[in-house]
Amino acid sequence: MLQLLPQTNTLVPDTHCPQEAVRFINDYIDKYHCETMSIDISFMNVLDACYVSAMCSAKHYIKYPSGNINWKISSDLVREFNKNLELGNNSYVVD
Repeated sequence: MLQLLPQTNTLVPDTHCPQEAVRFINDYIDKYHCETMSIDISFMNVLDACYVSAMCSAKHYIKYPSGNINWKISSDLVREFNKNLELGNNSYVVD
């Protein structure tokens, strides 16, 4: 089966609402083969970014236990907040 992939290597949710962003990213994970992916949530505030990265990392880990998500974030506080929830599939890059 052929799969059309997006033009850019970084996925950017088109909403500031964290629940909609989680739905958007999880739908992408379900639809595409994305064992390694990059997601830009640097436009979100710290709490929303923590929520989105934790929820989507769990979904991604279920489908790809050895996969990796590279999160582009606005503050190192997101990494600190989520470090106890770490599944081993996250990398954080501060923008």
